[in-house]
Amino acid sequence: MAGAPTPTRIVLHRASHALEVEFDDGAVYRLPAEYLRVHSPSAEVQGHGPGQKVLVAGKRDVAIDAIEPVGNYAVLLRFSDGHASGLFSWSVLHELGREHARNWQAYLDALAANGLAR
Repeated sequence: MAGAPTPTRIVLHRASHALEVEFDDGAVYRLPAEYLRVHSPSAEVQGHGPGQKVLVAGKRDVAIDAIEPVGNYAVLLRFSDGHASGLFSWSVLHELGREHARNWQAYLDALAANGLAR
């Protein structure tokens, strides 16, 4: 996507289990590992078509073990629970940062509605 924001810095904060991403448009997002894990762009989480997203519970203590660059457009995040199949493109990371509060509340609401816990 031409003109999409590109990260200028990506820092893994291991102690607080968060990924900090700074973009060339000036945006800076600190994204918790749990949030990134439950919103992974992988087919395992998103499904293979509309309406197939999987509600992932029980990831409160998940951590990011590694960040692997994928070309000049994404990173692969390896999580402590073994999940490592979602490619987080720059546009996905930017959107997850921009929509963090709304996405997180929707996730918490979905967990509560299904009797599940973080």
